Formats: sequence, structure tokens, C-alpha cells
Amino acid sequence: MNMIKKLFNKNILNTKPSSSIASAAFIITTAGLASRALGLLRDRFLAGAFGAGNTLDVYYAAFRVPDLVYNLLIFGALSAAFIPVFAGLISQKKDDEAWEVANGVMNLAVMVIIILAVVLGIFAPELMKIITPGFPPEKITETVLFTRIMFLSPLLLGVSGIFGGILTSFRRFLIYSIAPLFYNLGIIIGILVFVRFMGPVGLAWGVVLGAAMHLTVQYFAVKNLGYRHVWLSRGHLINKDVRKVIKLMIPQTMGIAIIQFNLFIITIFASTLAAGSLSIINFAQNLQSVPVGLFGASFAIAVFPTLSASFAKNDHSDFIRYFSETFRQILFFIIPSTVFVILLKAQLVRVVLGTGKFDWTDTVLTFQVLQIFALSLFAQCLTPLLARAFYSMHDTKTPFYMAAFSELINIICILNFIHPFGIMGLAWAFSISTMVETLALLFFIRMRLENLDDKEILRSLAKIALASILAGIGIQITKYAVNEVVNIDTFLGIFSQLAVSSGVGIAIFLLACQVFQIEEFMSFKNSLTKRLFRSRKNIIEDLGDVSGM
Repeated sequence: MNMIKKLFNKNILNTKPSSSIASAAFIITTAGLASRALGLLRDRFLAGAFGAGNTLDVYYAAFRVPDLVYNLLIFGALSAAFIPVFAGLISQKKDDEAWEVANGVMNLAVMVIIILAVVLGIFAPELMKIITPGFPPEKITETVLFTRIMFLSPLLLGVSGIFGGILTSFRRFLIYSIAPLFYNLGIIIGILVFVRFMGPVGLAWGVVLGAAMHLTVQYFAVKNLGYRHVWLSRGHLINKDVRKVIKLMIPQTMGIAIIQFNLFIITIFASTLAAGSLSIINFAQNLQSVPVGLFGASFAIAVFPTLSASFAKNDHSDFIRYFSETFRQILFFIIPSTVFVILLKAQLVRVVLGTGKFDWTDTVLTFQVLQIFALSLFAQCLTPLLARAFYSMHDTKTPFYMAAFSELINIICILNFIHPFGIMGLAWAFSISTMVETLALLFFIRMRLENLDDKEILRSLAKIALASILAGIGIQITKYAVNEVVNIDTFLGIFSQLAVSSGVGIAIFLLACQVFQIEEFMSFKNSLTKRLFRSRKNIIEDLGDVSGM
């Protein structure tokens, strides 16, 4: 703990609140990029050490129940309940009440997670027979062991998640954003060190180490803000504000349950397919989640306080303006990203995962699944923004209903696609159901607000799509040209093809954005220029602006 504390001097711990949505998104995206890069390195180590086979099937299946506990109790509470209540109290200068809510939610979460971990750990063998019906007995036994060890992670990540909610409420996005780096670092230590001495079970202990590091990094920043843990009496443990958090989190928790149910469905059906199918699904999802995390989640997190403040002030024009700007910024990044992923899918998979026991068969299956996932990237990136737009209006029910409807579509698609298409059927079901959910959310928020700055969104969409098509043409031409001069059967050759083709594509896209005067590009360029060349002076924004977040 002291070692990690020394990594952060007082200047880092005392970073000022982010002064704008773009500033917050820049911090989250930059840190997210580093974390995703480390995550891809983690996947490369996993693929090289084990390949797409039984060990990684066990590893990914073991995540399901611990992740369910964390996501239902912590993620659901934070995104729609804890942050609005805590930030509202801070904005009203009710610091004592705010810290009391933090302690109340913390203590309740710790107690409930411990109870659930013990009970579910005892019944893990029965649960695994349900979740992985296609696994043979010895594979289920190993999955149970991994699961029981990993139950330590939701406890650690639960506490860390609440710390993250506190940091987000204060707009201290830097430490919050780099914590995942340490989580991935812990898993990598598990792969490279623990596995050597413990065997495959070292992977599970690496997850626990990563969760502990994730918590420790945020602890020092939260302590610096004034947080002190206190075991509260029963009257304070569930006071009116804590009850409000619980009330607000119920619909969101149900929505998260739908997402987790979707993961269980994928795991159940993947376990009935060939060995390695679950690993391939997870590898492809991890690759396509890079742009989702960078451009979908980061902008949604950054704009959430501002949307909530605008709605609290009954300022609908500002609400629509901020929503439209963020919507268009996400499209600016994700449309060309989709083109890049689809056209360079084989190169991406081979460069990131193509080592050791991860053979060409694994590569082909992974990039085929990745291509199908990529078709729904726009939907995966817009859903977090649309959901948070509803949350900021104190509506957590609509996103839940849409998630439930989407999951119904997903199950119907799986049942119809899995036998003729196998693992590809799972990917198609995921993409189709995700797009349905996004379009449904967009329809209902359009009904609610009657105007989403539609003309500007459509104008930007047309320009960005045209620029992306031109970039795609450049990528295809460059791919074939590079193929004539390098040996793509080697890592250096395939990396050169990926780097040169993507570089040409980026250059063409940026040039087209300049020629077409795409507003989102001009805004991004100006923001980046100011960030690179402006003085170090920090702008402190009044926290009162986040009232009702």
C-alpha cells in the first residue's frame, strides 16, 4: 500500500476538478486508452500461454458469478443512485451527510457481498452445472475452484467502486481513470508469475491481486478528499439518504441483471460448442470493447453530471445541446473505428493475440466473430449515453424495460442461429439485440424531448460517414500494396501492414474532416491544441453546477 502511495505525489492527489465535459472525457479517454492497451497485452499473454482452449474457458466462466455480485450491488448503485445522492449533498455543502451516505452504502455493500460470496461459494458446484452445462465434470470442478477464489474480487472492487463514485462526484477523474491500469497489471502478474508457481489457478489469484491494487490506488485519493471510514449505528446505516440510494438503484440493478443474464446465456450456449468457443467470444469482445470503452463509456461518464445539472435546473435547451454534442462526438470516433476494425480485423487479431498456442484456426474464428460484433459498435457506444440521459431525468425504468426487451430478442436470435451458425450465431444474436436496444432508447428519448437537435446530428452523421468511407478505400488499397512488399506470415510483416494501412486511413479521414469542415473534428482539434499548448493553470469549476447529478 505504501509503495502505491509513493507513486502518487501530492500534486496528483490534489488534482483539480475537470473543468468541462471535453476535459473530463479527455482524461477518461486517455487513461482508458492506456488501460485498454494493457488489457490487450494481458489478452496476448493469455492467448500465448493457453490458446483458445479448456483453461481459458474455465477462466472466463469463473468470472460470471463474482461479476454478477459486483455488477448488481455496486455498478447498479453507483451509476444511477449513489452518485446523484452523494453529489447533490456535496453541492449543497452538506459534507457530513454526504460522508455518512458514503459510509452507509459502503458498510451495507461490504456486509451483503460477504454474505453472498459465502453462500454462492458453498453452492458453486451446483451453479456451475447450470451455467456451463456443456463442460465435462473435471472442467466444472476446476471452474468451481477458480470461482471461489475470485469471490474475493467483488468485495475489493465493491469498496473500490464506491471510492470511484466519490471521485467522480468531485470530478476527480484522473485517479478514477487510472485504477483499471492497476487491475490489469495485477492480472498480468498472475499470468507471468503466479501461474509459474501455482499452475492455472494462479490466473484467479491474479484477478484478486488486480482488484486489491484497484482499491488501493483510489483509497489514497478519496482519503485526501476527506473520507474516513466509520462503522455506523443502525439508525445511521440506513438513513433517509441511504434509503434513497437503495430506492433509486432497484430499477438500474434490474437492468444490470438483464445484462448479466445475457452473459450467462452466452456462457451456457458457448459451453455446449467446441472447446475454446467461450474463450474466442471473450477475446473478440475484449478487442471490440476498446472503442466502446474509449468513446462510448468515457463521454457518457463525462457528460452525466452536466446532463443531470441541466435537468435539475429545468434547462431543457442546455440538456438537448449537451446531449447532441456528445452524441455527435461519439459518432465522430466510432464510425471510422468501425470501418477500421472491419477492414483490419485479421491484422488486429493476429498482432494482438497471435502468439504461442493461439494458432491460425483460433485467429480466423476470432476475427470472424469480431467482424460481427463490430457491426453493432455504434449501438454499444451510444447506449451508455442514452441510458444516462434517462438517469439524469430520474428515469431508471425505461432503460430497464429496453434492456429486458433486447434480451428477449437476444434469446430468440440465439435459439434460431446457434445450430446453423454455431459461435457466429452467438455473435449475430448479440449485435442484433444491441442495435434493437439502442434504437428503442433513441425512439423513447426522442418522444420525451421532441427534439434532439436532429438536423445537426444527421448532418454530422452524413459527413462523418463519407469521410470514413474514403478512409476505408485508402485502407483497402494500402493493405494490398503493403502485401506486395512484406511477408505477412511474420509478426513484423503483419504489424507493418496494420500500422501502415491504419496510418493511411487515419490521415485520409482527418484530411476529409478538414475539407468537409466537420464540426466535431474542429472541436476536437481545438481542444487538443489548447491542451497541448496552454499553460498549466487549472480552472476550478463551482461544484454547485452538479446539483441534482
